[in-house]
Formats: sequence, C-alpha cells, structure tokens
Amino acid sequence: MPKLWTETIDAHRAAVRDAAMDAMAALVAERGLVAVTMSQIAEQAGIGRATLYKYFPDARAVLTAWHERQITAHLDQLTAAVDPSAPAIVRLEAVLHTYAHIQHHSARHHGGELATLLHRGEHVDRAQKRLRDFVQELIAEAVRDGHLRDDVAADELTTYCLHALTAAGAMPRPESIQRLVTVTLAGLTVHRP
Repeated sequence: MPKLWTETIDAHRAAVRDAAMDAMAALVAERGLVAVTMSQIAEQAGIGRATLYKYFPDARAVLTAWHERQITAHLDQLTAAVDPSAPAIVRLEAVLHTYAHIQHHSARHHGGELATLLHRGEHVDRAQKRLRDFVQELIAEAVRDGHLRDDVAADELTTYCLHALTAAGAMPRPESIQRLVTVTLAGLTVHRP
C-alpha cells in the first residue's frame, strides 16, 4: 500500500475514534453515564453505527478510550510544565502546581459515578506509575541538590505530595490551590537550624 494511502487511512481512523470519544464525553456531560448508547454516540459523532462498532465493541469501550486520551493529555501537560534547564526544585514546583490544577478541574468535571467507573483498569495503573516515576525523579534530584529533606525516602515524599494534592479537587478557589501547593512543598523542604 502506498505511504500516502496508509497515512490517509490512519488519519481517518484516528478522526473516527476521536469523534466517537468527543461524542461520548458530550453525551455523558449532558445525560449522565447510564443513558448513553452506541446509537447516540454514532449520531452525535456524525458516523454510522456500523462504523462505530468497527472501532469499539460498546459504549464502555468508547468511554475507556476517551479516559485514556484524557490521562495521556494530563501527563503531557505535566511534562510540558517543566523547563528542562531549570533547577529540579523549580521543575518540581511547576509540576505540583499543574497537577493540583488538573485535580481541581477533574473533580469539577468528572466527579462521582463517572470518576469511580473510570479510575480502574490497566491504563490508569500505567498512568499512575508514569506520574509517580516522574515526580519521584524530580524529588530525588532536588534532594541531591540539597533543596529538599533527605531524612525521608523520595518514594515516600512522592506519595505524600500526590495524595496531599488530590485535595485540590475540593478547593473552592484557585488561591486555595496555590496555598495547598505551598504547604505541600513546605513539608518537603530542608529545615536548617
């Protein structure tokens, strides 16, 4: 098959998948999780039901694919928040701010029943591992630089940070998120007499 033809087919497949996932997200936001059918997804996406079934076996598969796409976008957002030339402590602070804002936004838009359903599965486990590894490496580097405490292991500090910042989902205002990140970072800081 010619390269141009292959690229066109791949682009078409990606467009169909994206349209189905976008339709699912819109329908869930409008009607709730239980009420969404494959027919509704196909209609909202502007594709035939038979075409939709070529890509996804059921509505839950569309939802899972959409969630995986969201998680990947969040991880990419965290990576993009970092200036690679900045010191580790500055990079860590940028990542923690971004993570807290993602938590805040996600709780506002994907809470309750939907969050419970979506936060299971291998794609979530893989994303959590990637996130933990990313934050842990920043913490370990900042410890080596002397900016963070070395009396607690980096993996424990990572767990502390990530769990503390999930509270951002319950924060009412952006300035509350800023204070939460400041307090979280203060818990990591080296305390010198």
